[in-house]
Amino acid sequence: MLNAKIGIEVEFTGITRTKAAEIVAKHFNSTVTSAGTYYDKKVVLDNHGRKWTVMYDGSIKPLKKENGIKVHASDLYKCELVTPVLTYREDIDSLQELIRELRKGGAFVDEGSCGIHIHLNGADHTPRSIRNFINIIASKNDLLYKSLQIGSARTRWCKKMDTQLVETMNRKKPATFSQIENIWYAGFYQSRDTHYHDSRYHFLNLHSFFHGNHTVELRGFNSTLHAGKIRSYIVLALALNNQALTQKKASTKKNQTENEKFAMRTYLNRIGLVGDEFKNCREHLCKHLNGSAAWRNGTVA
Repeated sequence: MLNAKIGIEVEFTGITRTKAAEIVAKHFNSTVTSAGTYYDKKVVLDNHGRKWTVMYDGSIKPLKKENGIKVHASDLYKCELVTPVLTYREDIDSLQELIRELRKGGAFVDEGSCGIHIHLNGADHTPRSIRNFINIIASKNDLLYKSLQIGSARTRWCKKMDTQLVETMNRKKPATFSQIENIWYAGFYQSRDTHYHDSRYHFLNLHSFFHGNHTVELRGFNSTLHAGKIRSYIVLALALNNQALTQKKASTKKNQTENEKFAMRTYLNRIGLVGDEFKNCREHLCKHLNGSAAWRNGTVA
């Protein structure tokens, strides 16, 4: 589960891109190089020669603090940290420490406009596993959206799985990537090569798989500079990815339960978030759900 290659995009504001890049450079004992593009990319090489980028993102609401009060700021405060290809075991500690350093440096997130996107390596995926992924997200839509506290302001950028797409996928049971791609883009009139294609703005984004960097992207995370929450999001993404890859088939059936915490805890255990190592992750992912994590018929916690 933890061996898959990943990449993370973390959106924030509160400091300028220049200051954010300087914090990244200090973390890696490196220097900042400006790419000088429309996105104002500032690149830092880590000790493995990998590129960490701080760049402009137009969807972010720019803010800064004056006398402890958040006020509007210039576009220089629109920041997105883009990591290189990472692996959990080798990079999670350093990533968490960098997130803490950005927060200590004055960075914060705007809940309505900032998100976190996690890219999972698509190389091991098959048509079967991609269909599994679609069904897994569709079946857990409601539980995930409540667990992750995805509000109406964020759903513009991470919609739930389209019901028609899911129904068509399961009725036709496509056996090739090409067939899945045709179903994914059905109903859209943009060129499939369009970078900001409308199909990408879903919790599960396959536009990046078909016409991007061949990754499966999960977009359903509010941005945060809480290192523990970011770790829990990464672990959840890795577990969902592993379930899609290893499960023979996945159902779209939703669990009907009033005890959301129990349902989530047992699901997380089933997909690999077991033991003391992931106790904190389970706590973050169950915190906003109703019920008792310990008892199926328990009272509301």
